[in-house]
Amino acid sequence: MVDFKAARTAMVDRQVRPADVTDYAIIEAMLTTPRERYAPKAYRSVAYAGEHIPLGEGRVALDCRTFAKMLEAADIGPDDLVLDLAPGLGYSIAVIGRLAAAAVGIEPDEAMATNSAETLDALGVDNAVVTVGDPIEGDADHGPFDVIILNGAVEHVPRNLLCQLKDGGRLVAIWREGALGQCRITRRIGDTFNTRRVFDASAPVLSGFEKPPVFVL
Repeated sequence: MVDFKAARTAMVDRQVRPADVTDYAIIEAMLTTPRERYAPKAYRSVAYAGEHIPLGEGRVALDCRTFAKMLEAADIGPDDLVLDLAPGLGYSIAVIGRLAAAAVGIEPDEAMATNSAETLDALGVDNAVVTVGDPIEGDADHGPFDVIILNGAVEHVPRNLLCQLKDGGRLVAIWREGALGQCRITRRIGDTFNTRRVFDASAPVLSGFEKPPVFVL
């Protein structure tokens, strides 16, 4: 029988803190959010093992170290509205809900969206909602957002999604170029978007975020 509380503590002490994540709110959120409840049953016993958790169809729940560093880069405040794209079974949005005023999740897989919504409700997370939709379209009806986070890698991000950021808003994603990847943060300043590298990371590319094909005549 796995002692999940002890496993969460070990995850924070051995994966999150050594990765220079010092924001107490993030650490507390990850200490108190039961990742195993948001993992497929076959992977619950290894929910804190330090690896991406497979969700099927090439999707993963990001490993805790990578996710924590993305949260720190996003600098989510208690008054922020966050758009969480492709949250899978809901772990990411559950943690974000502990940091933000409210969070909206757009999940392309109907079964996972239903599962995450049920788990969030069962665990009393009442400031986060997950609906079925296409992450590449975002959720303009409920925006603009202070922060947008993508749970997977991208090769490009369409401007329509960037434009769902508030002025000063941040989009955090893992950018893939071939086998290499790095987390980057894009900040909106007026009508311009400035991007910088934060740390190296890798994940499968989310459907719809592949680089558009280039046709050569």
